[in-house]
Amino acid sequence: MEIVFATNNKNKLRELQEMLAGTDFKILGLADIGCNEDIVEDADTIEGNALIKARYVKEKYGYDCFADDTGLMIDALGGAPGVYSARFAGEDCDSERNIDKVLHLMEGIDNREARFVTVIALCMGDEVTTFEGEVRGKILTSRRGSDGFGYDSIFEPADGNGLSFAEMTHEQKNAISHRGRAVKKLVAYLVA
Repeated sequence: MEIVFATNNKNKLRELQEMLAGTDFKILGLADIGCNEDIVEDADTIEGNALIKARYVKEKYGYDCFADDTGLMIDALGGAPGVYSARFAGEDCDSERNIDKVLHLMEGIDNREARFVTVIALCMGDEVTTFEGEVRGKILTSRRGSDGFGYDSIFEPADGNGLSFAEMTHEQKNAISHRGRAVKKLVAYLVA
């Protein structure tokens, strides 16, 4: 069965395809269905943004679809960057500039506690369901590792054996990550 993951992020798509390997689902990305539009994510919550994307694809293209949105919540920054994680350093920023901004704001701060939260919204048939995954950890004082994407090089999960997400293999990260936890709930729902 084909199902669309509403993303153009090749890293995210690859992660999800790996996690759903061995199931009856073939995961397509937005490019696979010819969706080249920039889907505006203007909700004020992570769940709201995930729902916007999943509903857009379902309504416009007719495919069953799931979409995710992820936020990094840093305690010392009052939960920021949160829903603005992808564009924390400005609308046209990239991950490196986002990381630079976080590291700058965290200079001299002892409380490094943070968490990643992912919400997956699934529009399947006439039903809409959401799944949440969370991982707690801390913000590092500098980048570590060269794998991963987003904030992976400055986030050390509490149960990650002292490694940043960017120092882990895909398998290690998927086993404990926020997205991995949300996807496990999605997969359990799909194969039930």
